Amino acid sequence: MIFASTTLTLGIVLALVAGIMCGAFALPMKYLGRWTWENVWAIFILISCVLMPIIFVKATAPGFAKILASAPHGAVAAAILAGFAWGFGAIMFGQGVSAVGMSMTNTLVLALSASLGSFLPLGLLAPEKLGQPQGHAIILGTLVGIAGIACCGYAGLLREKSQGLDKDKLRGDMVGSARPIGVGLALCIGAGLLSAVFNIGYSSAQPVLTAAVRAGYSPFAGSNIIWLLTLTSGAVPNLCFCGYLLTKNKSWKKFAMPASGTLYSLVVLMGLLWGGDIFLYGFASPKIGKLGPAIGWPLKLITGLLTANVLGYFIGEWKLTRAQDRRWMVGGLSVLLVAILILAWSSTLG
Repeated sequence: MIFASTTLTLGIVLALVAGIMCGAFALPMKYLGRWTWENVWAIFILISCVLMPIIFVKATAPGFAKILASAPHGAVAAAILAGFAWGFGAIMFGQGVSAVGMSMTNTLVLALSASLGSFLPLGLLAPEKLGQPQGHAIILGTLVGIAGIACCGYAGLLREKSQGLDKDKLRGDMVGSARPIGVGLALCIGAGLLSAVFNIGYSSAQPVLTAAVRAGYSPFAGSNIIWLLTLTSGAVPNLCFCGYLLTKNKSWKKFAMPASGTLYSLVVLMGLLWGGDIFLYGFASPKIGKLGPAIGWPLKLITGLLTANVLGYFIGEWKLTRAQDRRWMVGGLSVLLVAILILAWSSTLG
């Protein structure tokens, strides 16, 4: 019993750490203005969605080809298709950060991702839980989280409506170009819808993890195989789009700019933070229990939103706003903290 409790606590803590990494990964984009968006995003995707999955799988599950051969084909296909769909959402997210800033993009994207990415895995993995105390707690925590996210989103809209604001200051001088609020909102909504697919794909591909455990590997190794399928397939649309922009804007040459070592270092940091957050979530989810994807996902997302908004405040995205706008944001963040506590409590009811 003590071991189970310790394992559960570790899973929750790691999910929270993963959320902090998720919320912070876009911060280096503020300091990459010498490059274009496509220079930054291409390297970021190569590191987080290609190199890291390969390294983790080779280190933890060297016999992954046999595991995939023994796993249900439907689960493998679900991971690949979900990853490919999510790839378009990742493009929209990256463009959204450049368009309207880190805090507002995370708020809107995570609102949709938290709602769809939590309820659907619950229905897929254990529909019988919906009518039990644990299911009720998960639903309550998710709804409270969505309410908090809605407050933060409203604060972001108030921020945009404030008079005399500099759009570049609002988005924290991120790499890329500021865009009209309508375009930014459309990018964020699309990213949120497709980001939910990411966790749904992970939930649907759980038989791959089971096959890995049957073959003698750890659940973490099984999760890594799922990420290999999901992330590499998601990298395809991202790299194709970046390649198109690099050619169209003739920005390939920027990779060879003098004194660009700092730029490369910052993009590598971005990749390590976001990729690390995904693999850490994959390590934490099995420790939370059968409903790990339904509990760990909103925990990670809400923590990421809190982190992104705090960092967004410090880099000046809220510097020129009214007190009323900031009060809505603080209220939303407070509600999100309550949601985290409810979701953490729900994991003890199983």
